[in-house]
Amino acid sequence: MAAIAAIGGPSELAEAGTATATFTVTATVQATCNISATNLSFGTYTGTQTDATSTITVTCTNTSAWNIGLNPGTCPGATVTTRCMLNGAAQLNYALFRDAARTQNWGQTVGTDTLTGTGNGAAQANTVYGRIPAGQFPAPGAYTDTITATVSF
Repeated sequence: MAAIAAIGGPSELAEAGTATATFTVTATVQATCNISATNLSFGTYTGTQTDATSTITVTCTNTSAWNIGLNPGTCPGATVTTRCMLNGAAQLNYALFRDAARTQNWGQTVGTDTLTGTGNGAAQANTVYGRIPAGQFPAPGAYTDTITATVSF
């Protein structure tokens, strides 16, 4: 056993020497965004102006410019300025806005009526301001619509 230890012992390994090499590590970060939204519930409408909010959250790569657009919804004949919810054939009109004063319509034309921002790598919450105008008296029941929010970057 002593002979084997002498042949493969520590002094032989130290005399073997060392060598090094370097290598480069690379990656390309592509601009990207993720989007999610909460439901907008007006609750019970009694013919008086009713306001509600929803939140659209975008998470985009740092320094990526983004635009959030909202489509007209699923109500036949709706536009981004004349949205409606349906209960069978009955409809209830409402509007979506980009500002708390509810003066800036929220549509889907980039540079005209979308919400803009710049990604910072973290989730950014954006409020959707909804309003049902006063003076509508459609048939009682549950009214719904589906809006698609799209982030362009």
